[in-house]
Amino acid sequence: MYMAYSNNPHLPRVRMEAVIKVRRCGWSIRQAARYYGFSHGAVINWLNKTHCADARMVIPTLSSRPDHHPKELGSELVDAILDYRARYKRCAEVIHHLLVKDGYRVSLSSVKRTLRRAGLVNHTKWKRWHTYPAKPEPKTPGILVQIDTITDGPIGDRLYVYTLLDVCSRYAYAMPALSANTHQSTMFVRYAGATVPFPIVLVQSDHGSEFSRWFTIQVGRAGIEHRHSRVRRPTDNGHLERFNRTVQDECLSRVPRNLSSYQKAIPEYLHYYNTERPHLALNMRTPIEVVTSY
Repeated sequence: MYMAYSNNPHLPRVRMEAVIKVRRCGWSIRQAARYYGFSHGAVINWLNKTHCADARMVIPTLSSRPDHHPKELGSELVDAILDYRARYKRCAEVIHHLLVKDGYRVSLSSVKRTLRRAGLVNHTKWKRWHTYPAKPEPKTPGILVQIDTITDGPIGDRLYVYTLLDVCSRYAYAMPALSANTHQSTMFVRYAGATVPFPIVLVQSDHGSEFSRWFTIQVGRAGIEHRHSRVRRPTDNGHLERFNRTVQDECLSRVPRNLSSYQKAIPEYLHYYNTERPHLALNMRTPIEVVTSY
C-alpha cells in the first residue's frame, strides 16, 4: 500500500504553505496543523528545516527507507569479507568457504552482496547480450531446429549428450560426448547437418556457454542461423526438452553409463524413434513419414 507522503506530488508545496501561514500570516503552529491536516510536531519540523518563507521554495519528501536493517552484517564481518577478498583474490564461493572454515557465521549470498556493494565483483566487459529476433514458423523441416545438451553424472565422472530436434517433423539426432564446449557444439551441428534428411536453416539453443558467440560465428559460416531462446521462457525449447526426457527414459536409463555404451545405444534408438515410433503430435505418424511428405 502506498502512503500519501510518498505519492502526492503536491505535498512539498503544501508543507511550505504551512510554514508561510505561520511566519507571514501570523498563524499559530496548531492552527496551521489543523488547517492542513498534519500533526503539531510535523509543522515544527518544517519550520526548523526552513530559514525563510519564500513561496517559491518547497520542502521535499524524504525517503522512508531506513538507514540500517536490523539484521544487517556487522562492520567487523564486512571488514573480514573485504580483507579475505584482498588477501586471497578469489571468488565469493571460495571466500565464503574460508570464512566459515575460520569460524565466521555468514551466508554465501551475504558475501556476494557485500562484494557487489564494494564494487569488487568482476563482470566481463566483453559480454555480449543476445537479441531475440522473431521465431520462424516451422512450416517445413529444417526451418526451426532446437539443440540442447543433456548432462549425465556427477562432476568428475560426467557424460554429455548433445540433442537436436526439428520442430516441424520431430526428427531427432543425438550424439554423446565427454565435454560440452563450443568446439563440440560446432562439430555436433556439422554431423547433424550431414545426417538429417533435410537442410538445417536455423538452430535455436539456450544460453549455455557451449552455444556462445564463437558457436554462432562457426555455424553461420556453414549457412546456418543461430537463435537463442528467450530468458525465463522455458517453453521456447519445449519440444526438445520433451525429447530429452524421452531419450533418457527410453534409452539412456537402460544401458550402462559410459561413452561406448551410449555410442552404440543412441544411434539404434534414434533409428527406432525416427522411423518406427508413432508420435501423438504427428497424428500417429513417424518423423520420417512427415519429412518425406514435403
